[in-house]
Order: sequence, then C-alpha cells, then structure tokens
Amino acid sequence: MSEPPEDVTEAAVAAGIASFMQTFGRVPENFRLMAEHAPGAFAGYGLMRSFAMRGEAEGGALDLKTKELVFALLDTLVGQTEAAKRHAEAAMEHGLTVPELAEGLVQVMMVGGITTWNRSGAEVLRHAVERAER
Repeated sequence: MSEPPEDVTEAAVAAGIASFMQTFGRVPENFRLMAEHAPGAFAGYGLMRSFAMRGEAEGGALDLKTKELVFALLDTLVGQTEAAKRHAEAAMEHGLTVPELAEGLVQVMMVGGITTWNRSGAEVLRHAVERAER
C-alpha cells in the first residue's frame, strides 16, 4: 500500500493543528512530537479530531462543553488522569460545572469500578474543584 500524496498529508496535518489551536489553544507536546516524526499518523488523527471537535456552527452535533466532558470521562475510565484534567479544564471553559463533572465521574465509576475513581476520578474532580475556586 502506498503513502498518500505529500500535499494531502500536509493539509491533514495543518487541519489537525488548526483543530487543536481552535479548541485547545495549543498543540500538546505528545501530538507535536507525532506531527514532527510521524506526520502520516498525525494527519489521520488530525482529520478525525477536526471532525469530532467541530463546533455547532461548523456542523458539529454536540457542543464543545459536551465533547470535552466526554473526553474527560473516557480518559478517566482508561486511567489517563492528566489528559482527563486537561479536558475537564477545557469543558469548564465552555461552562461545565463541578456538579456536572462529579455526576459524570460517578457514571464512569459505575462502569469502570471503584478503581477508576481511586486511580483517576478523584484527582480529576479535585483538580476541577481547585480550578473552580480560582
């Protein structure tokens, strides 16, 4: 199987970077590393992210608060605590409240068990409470 044309990869990388900048304000280090050293992989991820993170004005079905909350909850479920905290912060920037996050984290615990709370959920909620108090 051949590689996609370079211009297609470059356009997809640019779309992924633009998506991060628009919704997150920066490209996280791990993704910058991927874009530099595995641009084809980042291109695919970037296109997927551009689709998933579209705002409602661009045809997205869910608002950005909800999308960031979903990522925070999924990252909590798989133990990606730092990513969950970043997504919770982003959701809060779009209006997520601490009670909404707490309720979602309880749902995660119901699916993933108490270990998800002890490993990640409590820390994510603690971080959100501290951020809300600033």
